[in-house]
Amino acid sequence: MWGSKNNVANDVTLISVKAEVDGNIRVSGGLHVDGRIKGNILADPDSNAAVRISDKGVVEGEIRAPHIVINGEVKGNVYSSEHIELAKKAMVTGDVHYVMMEMVMGARVNGKLLHVAKEKGRKKADNREPMPTLAEAEAETSQDSTLTSDSGKA
Repeated sequence: MWGSKNNVANDVTLISVKAEVDGNIRVSGGLHVDGRIKGNILADPDSNAAVRISDKGVVEGEIRAPHIVINGEVKGNVYSSEHIELAKKAMVTGDVHYVMMEMVMGARVNGKLLHVAKEKGRKKADNREPMPTLAEAEAETSQDSTLTSDSGKA
């Protein structure tokens, strides 16, 4: 997935195993989490953003991105507008909203698996609520701090 030019932008941000981020993160390329994030990970559903939580990674917050791979722990709801993979060591405590999903034997979800129709033009399909946009997701969150990579400071 990371090497494919079709799926992920060339820029990948790494949160290392010894790093802890306290606040929301907005991504447009790739994000690989080996450390801990206390906040939401948000990407525009129309982008090609990809989020990967490794077996050492922990996220305490919501994840909203088109492409998501979880092999660590997530405490919060997960919203994938394209594809989600729950790997062998995945532990999700929250609801998983997906269009396409792969779930490997050993992955655990303590919540609901909710299929959503792929959206075209943000219209409702099959009387289901469309997945919120990035702006709507940010309005729902209670935290207002964000991580930017311009100065290298969190």
